[in-house]
Amino acid sequence: MTAHQSPELIRLFTTYTSHPEGIGRRLSRSFAERTRDTPLVVATGADFALYPGGGKPPVVEGYRWSPRGFKELTAVSHLGPAVASLVYLRTVLGDPAWRPEAERLLAETKNTRAANTAGLWRDHIAVEAYQGREQEIADLVDYSCAVTARYLATALGDEDYLTWETLRTDYLEGGGDVELPVPVNHMMVATFFLAGLDISFRISRWLRAQRIDWAEAMVIIAGRQGRATAGVTWTTSSVATMILGASEHRLPLERMYLAPHAPTFGTPTGGDLSEVAALEEPLRSMWCATRATVELGGLMFDGYPRYSPAGVVFPDIADPAVTEIGEMPVVRSAADMRALVTRLRIVMEDPRQLLSGAVIDVAVEALAAAGWDPRRVEVPGLTGVTYPTGL
Repeated sequence: MTAHQSPELIRLFTTYTSHPEGIGRRLSRSFAERTRDTPLVVATGADFALYPGGGKPPVVEGYRWSPRGFKELTAVSHLGPAVASLVYLRTVLGDPAWRPEAERLLAETKNTRAANTAGLWRDHIAVEAYQGREQEIADLVDYSCAVTARYLATALGDEDYLTWETLRTDYLEGGGDVELPVPVNHMMVATFFLAGLDISFRISRWLRAQRIDWAEAMVIIAGRQGRATAGVTWTTSSVATMILGASEHRLPLERMYLAPHAPTFGTPTGGDLSEVAALEEPLRSMWCATRATVELGGLMFDGYPRYSPAGVVFPDIADPAVTEIGEMPVVRSAADMRALVTRLRIVMEDPRQLLSGAVIDVAVEALAAAGWDPRRVEVPGLTGVTYPTGL
């Protein structure tokens, strides 16, 4: 049975909302007209775009998939989760596929070790933010591949060796009978930090070069940023962290909207910015519609407590008695491995977190403190650490 709808009440409903000519839409359009010359920064899952306003064309900078070195470094970062997944396949799921997958991972690990040299990182991968660290990175990769191959070869020779205990004591953390000069956990912290340092360096430089008036800027983080449940709050979005850092915290939080359902553009190819340009109007309209409602609330309910974006206080886990936390722990220094490795755990267990966000806020703050010079940044798990080679 079709529900009865009163035509008169439906017309009243559409007079304000849910209609292209409603009062609400009129308010949004009028607000958008007022902000046509205001710069709009949009970040997708792979690129940044700046719409300068005033009819000027957009400019775009990629930050995730297109930059050099990202996949190569991430391949090494993922050795830990890859080996742990094999343990899970065997011990929890009882899946015999763990063996061929282990053989495949072992072969690719050996191939990577053979190809890895300081010259590869310096002359071919050539990441600007890594200049001066190429030998350290090559040593880290060589060592990580060596201990990974050792663990996999042992497990393939005796599958009873493939347990959670040996994974932790002989590979991730140390403390077992196998010599482990540097825990793989520390390598993962170092490589995640290096990736965050590179992205933060390039994007911060690009954003600062645009000379944006951050106090008035409009910012949208559009679409999906990582796994489907993650990165939809200021404190869980690594992109938000980069933007706030690049603005030197001059961008008011209330002017940055995280919009997972906003339309996005694909990474431009061949200099074609037509798709990016076509989205300026709908993205500006989205920001303005949101902002208009915000301003309406303040005027309608003046005298009542106002909303104010509150920062999250990161818990301090220096006390070993702390066994559970609900937010990322504070990192006291580059040597605070308890907090840094805990962050690796949190980004995997907390569905709100982006995997890429484990230490990027630490990298951004360190980069800003170093005057945006990556050579002056202390990289946890790398700076002052010796990764023995030739194992």
